[in-house]
Amino acid sequence: MAVETKEYRAEAKFQRVSPQKARLVLDLIKGRGVQEALETAAFTKKRIAPVIHKLLTSAVDNAKYVSGEQGIDLDVDNLYVKLALANDGPRMKRIRPAPMGRAFRYQRRLTHIVLSVAEREAAAGLVTKVDEPKPVTKATKAKVEEPKAAVKTAGATKKRASKKA
Repeated sequence: MAVETKEYRAEAKFQRVSPQKARLVLDLIKGRGVQEALETAAFTKKRIAPVIHKLLTSAVDNAKYVSGEQGIDLDVDNLYVKLALANDGPRMKRIRPAPMGRAFRYQRRLTHIVLSVAEREAAAGLVTKVDEPKPVTKATKAKVEEPKAAVKTAGATKKRASKKA
C-alpha cells in the first residue's frame, strides 16, 4: 500500500530576471530541507534570492493552511523542496541606440518561478528501539582474539617468504 504524499506549491510569475539566473539560486535549494533552503536563500547574493525566499515561505504557509483545512497531520520540520523550476515567461522587446542613427533590438526576459514542498517519507530502516548490548564474556574475547593473531602470523610469513625469493 503506497502512501500518497501531498505537495504544496507557490508560484511567482512575471519576475524580471532571466530564467538562467533564477535557476542558479533554485539549484542551490532543490532537494534540501525547508529550514536549510530558507537560510540558503536568505544569504545568497543574487538579486532574485529574496524573491525565492519569499516564495518558499509562501509555499510553507500554504502547506500549513491546506493541511489545517483538510485535517492532515503535517510535520513542518519534515518538509523539503521537492520541485524548483524557473520557466520562460513572455519576452519584452526593447530597442537600444546604435552608432550612426541605427537601433539594435534586444529582449528582456521574464520568468515564472514554481516552488513545491512535500513531506519526507519516514525511512523504513530507521531504528526506533535500541536494544541493550550483550555482555562480553572471557570466552567470547578469547574467540575474537585468536583469529586476529593467526592472521598476523600468516601475513608475517608471507612477507618473509617474498623477501627470500
